[in-house]
Amino acid sequence: MILYLHGFRSSPHSFKAQVMAQRLQALGRSAEFICPQLPASPRAAIALAQQLVAGIDPATLTVIGSSLGGFYATWLAEQLGCRAVLLNPAITPLHDLKKYIGSTTQFHSDEPFDFKPEYIDELDAISVAQITQPERYLLLAATGDEVLDWHQMVAHYPAAVQHVIAGSDHGISEFPDYVDEVLTFCDRPPEPA
Repeated sequence: MILYLHGFRSSPHSFKAQVMAQRLQALGRSAEFICPQLPASPRAAIALAQQLVAGIDPATLTVIGSSLGGFYATWLAEQLGCRAVLLNPAITPLHDLKKYIGSTTQFHSDEPFDFKPEYIDELDAISVAQITQPERYLLLAATGDEVLDWHQMVAHYPAAVQHVIAGSDHGISEFPDYVDEVLTFCDRPPEPA
């Protein structure tokens, strides 16, 4: 099973989420893909993710997270013991997102939502200082990311499987070139306990 978590202000209509959905559909595996619209509250987003994967064997689960979704995916992987694929993940969103406190809009719909000050504390509550079992993680980090620092990403996931993409951008415009690499990682047999 694959749970895809989009980034801040994004949605299941994001480019990478759609590439994943289309590739899995082409493989006849659509039933293995879950990609919810995440609420603005980090606490509510994590609760929704946990609800969606309740009862799924962690050995058969991969959480894919893009940007802020990568921050969430890291926490979930540590809590559940599942695999995680991180696509230009946010490392310090509790600092980076303070400037968005107040009313803002979603990218794909222009629908307004409020990003409340207490959401920063909710992010702090799920911050992972150091990952365990780095073999459970695949990092795709683009050196051309115009939003987040790829050096921080690489440093935060030491000994994980890392693919540093020269150039590109925050959205990983060439993601179709990497989707099969991501799926291969998702389909790996679980590591022995």
